[in-house]
Amino acid sequence: MIPQYEMLFRLLLAAALGSVIGFERERLNWAAGLRTHMLVCVGATLIMLVSAFGFADALSQKNVDFDPSRVAAQVVSGIGFLGAGAILMRGEVVRGLTTAASLWSVAGIGLAVGGGMYTTAVGATFIILLILAGLKPLERRFIAVKQQRSVDFLADRGSVSFDSVHQALGSGSARIKQFIAQHAEDNADLDEVSIVLSRVSDREYAAICIRLERMTGVRECQRRSS
Repeated sequence: MIPQYEMLFRLLLAAALGSVIGFERERLNWAAGLRTHMLVCVGATLIMLVSAFGFADALSQKNVDFDPSRVAAQVVSGIGFLGAGAILMRGEVVRGLTTAASLWSVAGIGLAVGGGMYTTAVGATFIILLILAGLKPLERRFIAVKQQRSVDFLADRGSVSFDSVHQALGSGSARIKQFIAQHAEDNADLDEVSIVLSRVSDREYAAICIRLERMTGVRECQRRSS
């Protein structure tokens, strides 16, 4: 049995490491943010401590034989309900998978801290933080940009607005990254509308363009890749 202050230290360390990852999610305004990640990490540490040391008296009894590590094993599957709560379905767009994965990973950090694997826990924290925060700019620059599509069209003056486009596209409006409408230079009766779509497949892009072309007041429509 380790000293009580060692157990308290492990709980505090788990809270600190969980807050590092939780802060990254919090700044993006996700529901599972700072406090959620801290609670998961501390809770997982506590379960690991109970699993490792909470059954010492029972194990010392004669003819008692069981595996306390099975308690910690349930954390991996049990954390799934929090991950499911972090995943949102907005029309055809799934959001929150990364946050759900970070919660699952933070539970592993908590188990590592509870098991006294300090170096591993700290290393995993910074690796996960690098994945969450460090790779996002690279993903936006080299991956997301290649999945952008644009639609330019002319429409009768005042016939097309962001609200009308939102109604026409329905769930597809979640793909809109940029919407610009301005008066046409060569025709006072027309508006020039430009829409940039993010993370759309060729099939989704074609379906969205068809819906836009069918909108009332839309005239010439030109599809292009960004």
